[in-house]
Amino acid sequence: MTVRVLLADDQTLVRAGFRVLLERAPEIEVVAEAADGDEAIALTRAHRPDVVLMDVRMPGTDGLTATRRILADDRLPGVRVVVLTTFDLDEYVYAALAAGASGFLLKDLEPDELRHAVRVVAAGDALLAPRITRRLIAAFAHGPAVPGTHTLTGREREVVALVAEGLSNAEVGERLGMSPATAKTHTNRAMAKLGARDRAQLVVFAYRGGLAGVPRPR
Repeated sequence: MTVRVLLADDQTLVRAGFRVLLERAPEIEVVAEAADGDEAIALTRAHRPDVVLMDVRMPGTDGLTATRRILADDRLPGVRVVVLTTFDLDEYVYAALAAGASGFLLKDLEPDELRHAVRVVAAGDALLAPRITRRLIAAFAHGPAVPGTHTLTGREREVVALVAEGLSNAEVGERLGMSPATAKTHTNRAMAKLGARDRAQLVVFAYRGGLAGVPRPR
């Protein structure tokens, strides 16, 4: 299966570099490039990529605004956005997740990490740059409670806790002695009960609802 990617960055050389790095993987295809937020929105509607790699700081409509508009568009239900930036300022992280982004990465990541990020997000998982995660956890741990937390089963709570640690379905399954498909089923049920639109928001809800750090079975 080919993962179709749209690149949004105001620097031509940055876009060219990402294109070369991404297309070294035969299953990844860059279908369009945008130089600003408005162009990113228009090209996303035209090409309907699986993943948009979105810069934050662009002239005119910025990347966070473009992300919100893309993910609020009912005509683009399958599009996922990964925010890429040279800045790891907290407000960008929170704004990106609030806008519905499935990931937040810094531009100094390694080529293999970039390709891995695209694959992970296209598969429906969430991704955050590791050095951002600790501050993100600290901020969201004291947020408002999440309605629906009490409806989760014990197993769903265990799965959500591991998702909040950044584990994939396969890794969750290995930890809890279940198949990746079963782990995915529990994750999807928890998302439905909590009203989380994706795994990124599920992680936020896990910390707000006190679900992270649930003791794991031995």
